[in-house]
Amino acid sequence: MTQARPRKTVWGLLPWPERQAVAEALRTETVGGLVLLAAAVVALLWANSPWSAAYESVRDFHFGIPALGLDLSVAHWTADGLLAIFFLVAGIELKRELVVGELRTPATAALPVIAALCGMAVPAAVYTLVAVSGGGSLGGWAVPMATDIAFALAVLAVISTHLPSALRAFLLTLAVVDDLGAILIIAIFFTSDLDFLALGGAFAGLVLFYALQRFRVRGWWWYVPLGTAVWALMYNSGVHATVAGVAMGLILRTTRDKGEEASPGARVSHLVHPFSAGVAVPLFALFAAGVGISGAALAHVFTDPEPLGVFLGLVVGKILGIFLGTYLAARFTRAQLNPDLAWADVFGLATLAGIGFTVALLIGELAFPDGSEAEHIKAAVLIGSLTAAVLAAVLLRRRDRVYRRLWEEEERDEDADGIPDVYQTGARSRGPR
Repeated sequence: MTQARPRKTVWGLLPWPERQAVAEALRTETVGGLVLLAAAVVALLWANSPWSAAYESVRDFHFGIPALGLDLSVAHWTADGLLAIFFLVAGIELKRELVVGELRTPATAALPVIAALCGMAVPAAVYTLVAVSGGGSLGGWAVPMATDIAFALAVLAVISTHLPSALRAFLLTLAVVDDLGAILIIAIFFTSDLDFLALGGAFAGLVLFYALQRFRVRGWWWYVPLGTAVWALMYNSGVHATVAGVAMGLILRTTRDKGEEASPGARVSHLVHPFSAGVAVPLFALFAAGVGISGAALAHVFTDPEPLGVFLGLVVGKILGIFLGTYLAARFTRAQLNPDLAWADVFGLATLAGIGFTVALLIGELAFPDGSEAEHIKAAVLIGSLTAAVLAAVLLRRRDRVYRRLWEEEERDEDADGIPDVYQTGARSRGPR
């Protein structure tokens, strides 16, 4: 008797192998970035179509639990709720870098950390200079400070076929420190009307979360309800709810005990990352990037001081801050650039860091919660990020051709005598040119 094969339905669950394949794809920066980009394009098309009223209706629809202070619009659920999952993954990545990654020793972390700090300070200064000279508001000074990890790594992954792996490590470290800075800025400068009782409850929940990790308590039934409660308390405290996500990510253990196949942080990141990349961040982009794009709106980006400051901060400020900060640190301190990299690589990476999509949009919403100025700021973030991505693609493509040519030369030299150069005495090292 033959066993009946399961029927495939249009709206049913995918078979397990296909679900596994989709999840693995979403764990890669390329696919995650492309999904994010697709969501942003859909948002722009929808918001500028004859169905724009439907877009606004869906975005502003409220639901939740009013008794718990959680009656939010769809846009706020994505920005305060789903984006907390993205920051949970970012917090785990930061913890891993601090414990076993590039940030574990000062010598290896110095340059990307300095680059990240300068890449935050200079864009803020550029915005402030433009806003002051144009008589605009200083409220958006933090908008151009953020680098979007998902987009930046996706662009690098698409471009990079022969670029050195040290370039990705530099960008990842820079972006992680940048995200930590953005979280601190949100917590310190965009928090008002603190509810100290709720904040104390959130802190107590985090202490309990730490204790469960400290005593090696396992089981999702402990952590999911506790994490949800911490998030709700953090939201009601007045502190932006995404801080709860990064705090729990930093608490999760990222080292393995004897007999463990993976650390708790690695397991959570492996499970949650596909949902973050495939659902949470794209939905945030869908309801945050839907701005009206018209000739008049684009004109505001280059005439009003606030959006112009954001645009120049992303496109000019990031390059000046990251490249000059890295160069001066290598020139006047003991910090050294990775020998696999050239300064042209750093310049391309500095341009790439001007992609400030996700977190820049979030800070823009916090800095300009109401009015048409918020739409102009969003347009400036989108145009600035797109400009930075195109310039970086051109620059890094040229560097990729240089490294491909060097690789081909190495291949020809190895094929000449059948012995790889690295095994020959006196083999000449070919660094980047």
